[in-house]
Amino acid sequence: MKKFILDLKVKAVERLSEKHVLLKLTDDIPLPEMLPGQFVEVRVDGSLTTFLRRPISINYVDRQANELWLMVAMVGDGTRQLRKLRVDDTLNCVLPLGNGFTVQSGSVALKKMLLVGGGVGVAPLLYLGAELKAKGCEVTFLLGGRSAKDVLELDLFNKYGRVCVTTEDGTLGEKGFVTNHSVLVESFDKIFTCGPTPMMKAVARYAKEKNICCEASLENMMACGLGACLCCVEKTTEGNLCVCKDGPVFNIKRLLWQN
Repeated sequence: MKKFILDLKVKAVERLSEKHVLLKLTDDIPLPEMLPGQFVEVRVDGSLTTFLRRPISINYVDRQANELWLMVAMVGDGTRQLRKLRVDDTLNCVLPLGNGFTVQSGSVALKKMLLVGGGVGVAPLLYLGAELKAKGCEVTFLLGGRSAKDVLELDLFNKYGRVCVTTEDGTLGEKGFVTNHSVLVESFDKIFTCGPTPMMKAVARYAKEKNICCEASLENMMACGLGACLCCVEKTTEGNLCVCKDGPVFNIKRLLWQN
């Protein structure tokens, strides 16, 4: 897929929580094709300590409004600098990067989809859920956080499927981790997951036990986003692969997690 370097205009900056903002970006021309699970490398201007671009998952693409949404977790100086963006500012982006989730159409066998996310890992699942619903799939979101304030965009997720929630402190949904939720007694045709690695490994174990196809979007530390710097390498059944170029989405059968 062709990649672009674009100066996108900031259309909105929405505060989702104390630690998260939603950037809505647009352009004067139609945005390029982007797939659920792909990501963007953004240039951080105005930071004296940030020299490399920051990788951010594509949260949603609104074709009607010609908007690209990026959910930013403010964890360092670079991402905190992005919080200072204002409407009509520009953000330089390289996009779309990586390989996305496998979204099949016309498959009668694959109907019931379970999308499992934790923390900021829920971000790519919104766009994925929208695409799966458009293809006639029955979508269930299973979202987890430490507390209610950490579970984001619930109103939007509800537009595209059933939403199940877990929180570690029990302030929203069922108390515990996503792998403890009662919805897992149901059967699903495929699982997609993104979030902290321990959570995804637990989801992968569940999928393997139930013999369910599962794709995971890895969150290895990235720098270049193009497979040149090798800082995001993951050991796989095919050897060492760059998550930014060969992923970030992998079928769990390609990963060595179960070993």
